[in-house]
Amino acid sequence: MNNENSTADPILIADIGGTNARFALARAGRIWGEVTALACRDHASLAAAATVFLDSVPETARPRSGVIAVASPISGDRVQLTNLDWAFSIDQLRQDLRFDTLDIVNDFAAITWAVPSFNDGDLSPVGRGSACAGAPIVVMGPGSGLGVAVMVPVSGGWVVLPTEGGHVTMAAATTEQDRVLNVLRHKFGHVSAERVLSGPGLVNIYTALGELEGQLLPALDPAGVSMLAVAEPGSRAAAALDLFFDFLGTAASNAALSCDARGGVYLAGGILGKVEAALVASGFRARFEAKGRFTDYLSHIPTLVIRHPYPALAGLAKGSPTPLAVRAK
Repeated sequence: MNNENSTADPILIADIGGTNARFALARAGRIWGEVTALACRDHASLAAAATVFLDSVPETARPRSGVIAVASPISGDRVQLTNLDWAFSIDQLRQDLRFDTLDIVNDFAAITWAVPSFNDGDLSPVGRGSACAGAPIVVMGPGSGLGVAVMVPVSGGWVVLPTEGGHVTMAAATTEQDRVLNVLRHKFGHVSAERVLSGPGLVNIYTALGELEGQLLPALDPAGVSMLAVAEPGSRAAAALDLFFDFLGTAASNAALSCDARGGVYLAGGILGKVEAALVASGFRARFEAKGRFTDYLSHIPTLVIRHPYPALAGLAKGSPTPLAVRAK
């Protein structure tokens, strides 16, 4: 992927998650015009959803190229989204949309590329720490799944590396966490970080707590668990949300140590912005720093919530988020 989106011609940019597909045009390195969000469940395919958006664009502004971020690993022409039953050929999608070129990139790579351009209003710190200029950064975040990407300094700039870090084995840091994970091991076999750090993961924790206490808790979706947790601090939902934040602290510090992320750990995804006050008040930061001999090392690394409403689109509008993009032309 090159920097075609810094030219005067508009391009399509899109961020496809497990729940929502967001579309916009980009021009001169910025989002141009309004962002359109479509529920993925209402459309049979990515091509169908993209066509709905493109049909709303005046013919004089219709793009001839695009770059689309997807919640999926990308290797070759065929893409299968991890948490959505959409699959497509990149080249066939390019033809369906009548594009000259089409780039497909990982969604968290796109978010990570936007981080250097964020201003103070786009970020909210959680706990102490100060970024070390020119050091690697990690971006991670729970939504329909758990995304993770890394930005590392190279001569003359940065390179973004998409990862599948959401699928590493989730480790327990306390006896209570181990009991919850044991319930989930019996259900899933392998318990990845995503099994607890995502919308469905929050429900998994909530359900597991009920099983441990021999209770059949009321069935709730992720938003329902979050809302009940905030409304009733002593509820099982509140206990589930507290454990969710503890697991997030462990996963974030593991990523920081693995990548020497002294430039900071940036938290994105569709969940945290809705429960930011609870996150700040939780044990997240204490768990982030609780790494024995490396507590002091981690205490200097900032953790920040990304508040920008469309961080992946902002990254795509800027230019090349990764050398690992797959192009059809």
